[in-house]
Amino acid sequence: MPCAPEHYERLRELHVLPEVRRWWHDPSEEWPDDEEDSVNYTMLLDGRIAGFIQWWSEDDPMYRHAGYDLFVDPELHSRGLGTEAGRALCAHLIDDHGFHRLVIDPGADNAVAIASYTKLGFRPVGVLRRYERALEGGWRDGLLMDLLAEDFVR
Repeated sequence: MPCAPEHYERLRELHVLPEVRRWWHDPSEEWPDDEEDSVNYTMLLDGRIAGFIQWWSEDDPMYRHAGYDLFVDPELHSRGLGTEAGRALCAHLIDDHGFHRLVIDPGADNAVAIASYTKLGFRPVGVLRRYERALEGGWRDGLLMDLLAEDFVR
């Protein structure tokens, strides 16, 4: 469901939980309303806010592709929700928007996320060294992964 103002408070509560914050850091006071370059969705499960997923695109015809990010309420981990939300979004981006390639860049040590994206057909492209500032200080590596439309596991 499109992210709406009535979702913001709960999404911010989820965003600052240690399991989410580790990868997403602290949200701004305007988040997610300040995500102007992305399309934002609230993930719902049985009417409950289960997480957040967003996508963005590079529209230069020479490099056209899309990418996405997500988080799931830690109380709902290990149920496949992230994988299924990713599957629905990938289908939307490929089928409805005509993207031939999608990218994602989880932390190189985020084994759970990497396993989820691999189930959809994403493949490692390479390690982005010292890619992102770690919450605890210093830098951590990211893993660039991509998915070609013909490799998508529906």
